[in-house]
Amino acid sequence: MGFNSPGHISSGFPEGTNERKTRVKSSMHARAVQQHECHAKLRIGTGVSRELAKGVFSPSTNSVITKFYQHILALVFAITEINENPNILPNITLGFQIYESYFDPIMTYRTSLDMLFKSHQMVPNYQCGTLQNLIGVIGGLSADTSACMADIFALYKIPQFSYGSFQTTVNKESRLPSFYRMVPNEDLQYQGIVQLLLHFHWKWIGLITTDDERAEHFLQTMESMLSQNGICFEFTERFKGNWQYFDLIHMLNETLSYVRIYTEKKASVVVIHGQSLNIWWVACIFSVTLIFPLTDDDYTGKINARRVWISTAQIDFTLHVFLKPVGMRMFHGALSFTIHTKEISGFQTFLQTINPAGTRADGFFNDFWEQAFGCSAASHGASKDMNTTCGEEMLHSLSSPFFQMTMTGHSYSIYNAVHALAYAFQTTSRAPSSRTAMRGMRSLSPQKVESWQLHSLIRRVSFNNNAGDEIRFNEHGELVGVFEVRNLVTFPNDSYVQVKVGSLDPLAPPGLQFTLNETPIQWPRDVTQVPPLSLCNDLCAPGYSKKKIEGEKFCCYDCARCPVGMFSDKEDTETCMNCPEGQHANTGKNKCIPKIPNFLALNETLAIISVSAVFLFSLTTVLVLGIFIRHRDTAIVKANNRSLTYILLISLLFCFLCSLLFIGKPNTVSCLLRQTAFGMVFSVCLSTILAKTVTVVLAFMATKPGSQMRKWVGKRLAYAIVFSCSSIQAGICALWLMTSPPFPDSDMHSMSEEIILLCNEGSVLMFCCVLGYMGLLAAVSFAVAFLARKLPDSFNEAKFITFSMLVFCSVWVSFVPTYLSTSGKSMVAVEILSILASSAGLLSCIFFPKCYITVLRPDLSSKELLMWKKT
Repeated sequence: MGFNSPGHISSGFPEGTNERKTRVKSSMHARAVQQHECHAKLRIGTGVSRELAKGVFSPSTNSVITKFYQHILALVFAITEINENPNILPNITLGFQIYESYFDPIMTYRTSLDMLFKSHQMVPNYQCGTLQNLIGVIGGLSADTSACMADIFALYKIPQFSYGSFQTTVNKESRLPSFYRMVPNEDLQYQGIVQLLLHFHWKWIGLITTDDERAEHFLQTMESMLSQNGICFEFTERFKGNWQYFDLIHMLNETLSYVRIYTEKKASVVVIHGQSLNIWWVACIFSVTLIFPLTDDDYTGKINARRVWISTAQIDFTLHVFLKPVGMRMFHGALSFTIHTKEISGFQTFLQTINPAGTRADGFFNDFWEQAFGCSAASHGASKDMNTTCGEEMLHSLSSPFFQMTMTGHSYSIYNAVHALAYAFQTTSRAPSSRTAMRGMRSLSPQKVESWQLHSLIRRVSFNNNAGDEIRFNEHGELVGVFEVRNLVTFPNDSYVQVKVGSLDPLAPPGLQFTLNETPIQWPRDVTQVPPLSLCNDLCAPGYSKKKIEGEKFCCYDCARCPVGMFSDKEDTETCMNCPEGQHANTGKNKCIPKIPNFLALNETLAIISVSAVFLFSLTTVLVLGIFIRHRDTAIVKANNRSLTYILLISLLFCFLCSLLFIGKPNTVSCLLRQTAFGMVFSVCLSTILAKTVTVVLAFMATKPGSQMRKWVGKRLAYAIVFSCSSIQAGICALWLMTSPPFPDSDMHSMSEEIILLCNEGSVLMFCCVLGYMGLLAAVSFAVAFLARKLPDSFNEAKFITFSMLVFCSVWVSFVPTYLSTSGKSMVAVEILSILASSAGLLSCIFFPKCYITVLRPDLSSKELLMWKKT
């Protein structure tokens, strides 16, 4: 660092002439800074003032982005504040020079070398004349400018502070230890964009970026992140990042090629990445659609008024004076990721002192003032296009797109960069306090510190600026800070404010890094829904799920109705879900409701009919039994073992009554008795019928002369058959109850809307054994009765039994497939019907003919007629 005697602040500004390295030495502040014996000169190279060179809108005028003039004023304010503060750099005065890059790599390299080797002829590594050492540079606004500057300054290890470069993948930058970013890592901003889109469920978006390597990295990174979160690009438009070579016709042709953004694209959310010039492109395209409408209605304007613009922190909402008629109202409701900023005390007061009368002109001031206020600066004389001479104009009268009185994020970064370098330089004047101090710094005074010796101090610098924010860098040379989410609110006079609605803090706990407050957000004026939707197609309503469309992006889909038994209770569900146990989907398939218990309840029509039939048949059986008991001494009652007849009628009565066990909600008692009681009483019934049939056969055989069957004929054989056959069934039932008894159960799956309450048989094998044994008894009884049907027995007993067993077997043979093909109360009804039908068949076929004779034709039951029939 070189020093010279009493000093001034020297500012170098290009005036737009052919000799671009011309510098004008002037004071940027009315107050001189000649208060210390020695002063240091900090020359800062930046591209903050002129993003456009000659010929952008007119070949003969210099076009200035007026809003960016605040960057220069922030630099001047920071230098002045440090020089006037004796606590920061006592006895040292900082100076600076500003160079223009013109967005041209050649000019960037040239001005960078000019800062290092000041001479009439640039000779690298050769210094001619008196030159103060360069201790640091700030710049540039774009990543390309910063990279070009880094190519030069990294060779000499000069600290470079990039206040607008967010790109972390520029290899030369990312590996340079002398490169510092006054912004957080850009990857954090990518995550914030995804979180913002997910927060509002925006799945169909557009993207506007520049046509450069930074855009390639952005697209590759975002495409992967967005696809993982179910978000798609409808379109990606790349604007030219360098306009200084365009003429008006070329620019108009380029603009017309992008009109489809408004006329064809339907995405309601558009992310703008790259540079502030992209805002100009969008405004120009919108103005073209208004001047040359491509549709007969106002569809284009409505589409634009419904769009939500999302801008990255590199972009500032600014317009050129050429775009004043368009205004900023098209961006109303935009959401922006911005560099965290706070208002610096005294900055607005400083801006209010800037005017042609109180500020000495510099290489940018006259162009800025003329284009911002449309007047002719006094130093330039009368302009051909401007009849008004600049006078008492003030910066606060300008609207926000052209100049902002509050400190912008980029200006805040410049302010902090100057202070970071000053605080690092301040450390050199302090004696090291421990062994951990830097080697080589112990014997150096501030007057002998070289720029390369500041790096370890800059990386360790930590201080609070005048706004109270902590300024420090991480191990990658990036500022440790946060991004803010701001909502742009425009006013009829084309001014705007940006309201903070959220933040993106990498130091916050996981899950709380991104915060957003929807309450103060103002959306575009013509939106029909708040927040607006941005989807390829309408949301799938609850009760529907997404169905992929072949050949389309995964964000575009059809809506398919949920299958039976499944539901979706949210919009845009990927797949329908199964309802929990015991519930089923309602008619709309959008929620689950409890399943209705399915059992044969007493209040149901089918149950009432069944109970009525049971009591009717039971009453009939009791009536028949009463008739037989009353006429027990008649020949027809005595003819075929009166006791077996009573047993058969009583067992039939219990057969009818056991069907009542199948009605009502299943419980432990009913489940234990249902099949076992049914099996036992039917086994007794069939055993009795078998005994009656065998009695008929043996009686016929005993009538033959010399027959040995006479000793078998009698009541004891009949009782033995009934007892033995019934005992076998009783043993099967007992074994069933001891090993795997039936129990109450429920079937959740057989029916979609009902829970079947049933009796689980426990052991299917034992249940089949019970039914199989009854089938065996029925088959044997039928076979014996069929063989004895033509025997000359009294009152055709064998024929009646044959017919009754035919009915019985028919009923139960048809019962098996019907029982297995039904479920729920239908299955129970089938079994009740089978029990009633088979029992009624036995009752009617065996006993009704006898009752007819006993009651209506008693003359046919006389003993004489019986003897006559036998002979």
